[in-house]
Amino acid sequence: MGPRAPIIVIPARLGSTRLPGKALADIAGQPMTVHVWSRAVEAGVGPVVVATDDEEIARTVRSAGGEAALTTGAPICGSDRVAEALRALDPHGRHDAVVNLQGDNPFLPAGALAGALALLTDVAVDIGTLAALAAPEEADSPDAVKLVGTQIGPARLRALYFTRARAPWGEGPLYKHIGVYAFRRSVLERYAALPPSPLELRERLEQLRALEAGMRIDAAVLDKASPSVDTGRDLAALRQVSSCRQSG
Repeated sequence: MGPRAPIIVIPARLGSTRLPGKALADIAGQPMTVHVWSRAVEAGVGPVVVATDDEEIARTVRSAGGEAALTTGAPICGSDRVAEALRALDPHGRHDAVVNLQGDNPFLPAGALAGALALLTDVAVDIGTLAALAAPEEADSPDAVKLVGTQIGPARLRALYFTRARAPWGEGPLYKHIGVYAFRRSVLERYAALPPSPLELRERLEQLRALEAGMRIDAAVLDKASPSVDTGRDLAALRQVSSCRQSG
């Protein structure tokens, strides 16, 4: 049985390492976090909350009509921040699943979040996520995280590893990981209770903590990746695309 009462939580902070202030960066007249929140609301899978340690981000979300939860600066990664916010928002565990939607995916395609949640109908799966074929220019980019997995069904992978390096070696498709995690509630609580793992710290990828702890992550493969924002170059390209869409 799949989740009955999921909630979407978007972790957002101003102190991004590669692109400071990313959460409030303007794209087509709206801050990026508001774009992400809007996509999550449109998905229609459950209530949406932005979890942040920054008052300005919280005010921006609330002025757009959204809900924001203030967290401390202590969480190590986005999923830790999501877990902290959820403990305050839902102490009685009414929500049996939570989607961590990372705040750098302002144009996630319709149906993507539901696709990640649908993976949890398999009782063996702890976390559902998303992937898409990597573009040629992403193959060797450390900003494009690669998912190494084995195909277990149509448009579905079981994740074996995540890395910023080009992987796997040799001929064949490379998959780019998309920053969405659908957790069973109990799995998120277990995850957040663990210390950061060695590979998580080495690759700077939070999902490796789950794999090192023996959790199973499956990925739904999308037909096309949505653009994410990791660097100033990504932001400039996304602004240009948004401008073309508006003028067209």
